[in-house]
Amino acid sequence: MTGSHPPSRSRIPGSGLAKGLAVTLRTMTKRAHTAQYPDVQPELPPRSRGVIGLFEENCTVCMLCARECPDWCIYIDSHKETVPAAVPGGRERSRNVLDRFAIDFSLCMYCGICIEVCPFDALFWSPEFEYAETDIRDLTHERDKLREWMWTVPAPPALDPAAEEPKELAAARKAAEKLAAARAEAEQAPAAPDATGPAAPPAEGGQA
Repeated sequence: MTGSHPPSRSRIPGSGLAKGLAVTLRTMTKRAHTAQYPDVQPELPPRSRGVIGLFEENCTVCMLCARECPDWCIYIDSHKETVPAAVPGGRERSRNVLDRFAIDFSLCMYCGICIEVCPFDALFWSPEFEYAETDIRDLTHERDKLREWMWTVPAPPALDPAAEEPKELAAARKAAEKLAAARAEAEQAPAAPDATGPAAPPAEGGQA
C-alpha cells in the first residue's frame, strides 16, 4: 500500500515573474537610501578594525608582535642604551630604544594577532579607515603616523558593575588601604617625652 501525496498546488504560468516585477516597481518609487560618502560618514561599530595605532611609550621592543605576525608586515629597528645606576654603587643596566616601528598595510590582513600577543598594551585597533594611497609603497606607515592614529582609538568598554574586581586592582586597593591606616595610626599616636628636656631640681638637704 503506497502512501498518498498531497496534491500539488497549481501555479499560474509567469506568476513568479510578475511577483518580481511588482517588487521592482515598488522599489523604483521609493527614495534611495544611499549614503553620500564622503559627505556623510558611515556609522561604524565602536570596536571595528580599521588601522593599528601605536602607543610608543609602552613599547619595550620585545619583538613579539613582529615574530608572531603571519604576514611579516611589521618592521622594527632599535638600539641599546646604557642607563646609569639609580643609586650610588648600583649597577648600570641596558635598555632597548625604539628607532623604527612600521606596518605595511598592503600586506596586513587585519588578523589582530600582534595586538593580542603584545604583553605591554602598545598596539590598539582604531576604527580609522581613510588611508587610501595612489602608490602601494605609501601604505607602509611609520611610527609617527601610527602614533597619530592612537588619538582615534575608542575608550575601552566599561566594566560590568556586577563583575568581580580584577585581582590586580584588589591587591592595589588593599595595599593602599593598609598604607593609609598605618599613616593614620602614626598621626594619632601620642608623642614620646623628650629625653633632652630640663632636669628636675635637686632635693633640699641633699648632699653635694
